[in-house]
Amino acid sequence: MTHFQLIRRTAAIAAFAIGAVALTGAAQAAQPLPFPFLPLLPQPAALQPAALAPQVQAVPQDEDDDASAAEMPARLKRQIVSYATREAPGTIVIDTPNTYLYYVLGGGRAIRYGIGVGRDGFTWSGVQSITRKAEWPDWTPPPEMIARQPYLPRHMAGGPGNPLGARAMYLGGTIYRIHGTNAPSTIGTHVSSGCIRLTNDDVTDLYGRVNVGAKVIVLPDNRRADNSSGRRG
Repeated sequence: MTHFQLIRRTAAIAAFAIGAVALTGAAQAAQPLPFPFLPLLPQPAALQPAALAPQVQAVPQDEDDDASAAEMPARLKRQIVSYATREAPGTIVIDTPNTYLYYVLGGGRAIRYGIGVGRDGFTWSGVQSITRKAEWPDWTPPPEMIARQPYLPRHMAGGPGNPLGARAMYLGGTIYRIHGTNAPSTIGTHVSSGCIRLTNDDVTDLYGRVNVGAKVIVLPDNRRADNSSGRRG
């Protein structure tokens, strides 16, 4: 083989090698990308890093919601009971020490409701009458209450969050009312500033029975009661 033939053969081999490499690269480019280059799918929350996992916060529970779900003691549930009295049907009797309200039916019977009454130093007694009724009443704390608790709102529109609850029955010309409450856990306790409170269900029932002008007798708080050891506000 001459020197010239050797050079031509070497050049041909080199050209073949370059073409093979080019074909290999083209074939690789035509293939789909391997797995690491696929778009990443969202991982289940349990597999996500702590910094990326969604932060789930417990929703605060309203204490009043918890209280409303609690079972009320049997003695405080609305019920028809034997009740000897000379008062006319339609009269309301507030048994302050035992935290009961009686709605006289006549014939020796009454509807008994569990109530919350005034705390120590805020109970009262006497005879009044229902002078006004209101559904979902507004609340305007009297000056005496504002003086004791200056942080109170000066006025609050009626609604589920209003301390007077679903219904109110106003007693004479006093600052006192028979009303509902959004804190049912206070029924059976001495907790208010002198008003008489019932659950919203019970005050709605009573409201439908009571007429404006009805007599209301509030018995003194002698605290000789079967619940004298109960919680007081």
